[in-house]
Amino acid sequence: MTPGAGGVDPVPIFAALGDRTRLALLSRLADGEPRSIAALSSGGPLTRQAITKHLRVLEEAGLVASLRVGRESRFAARRETVDQARAYLDGVSAQWDDALARLKAHVED
Repeated sequence: MTPGAGGVDPVPIFAALGDRTRLALLSRLADGEPRSIAALSSGGPLTRQAITKHLRVLEEAGLVASLRVGRESRFAARRETVDQARAYLDGVSAQWDDALARLKAHVED
């Protein structure tokens, strides 16, 4: 896989998103509201330690950012990284559209 828009390597982004738990955490943070680990773990089957582990993977991929508020960390989605992943997929989609158009033109000739 080659770098996407802005020279960003999409592999860590898609690797992080390939896990259901991380994808669900990112979805919960998609509204832009920073949340603590306690808030993200409440009402769910995962421990705070498990949530922390998944958030660190998302943070390393650039999908979330953490900020300290008093004694706790709060996490928020990083929209720009999601936009970069979308731009990468749009590029792949355009390549496929072009390849299929060329195939159609070849078959119809």
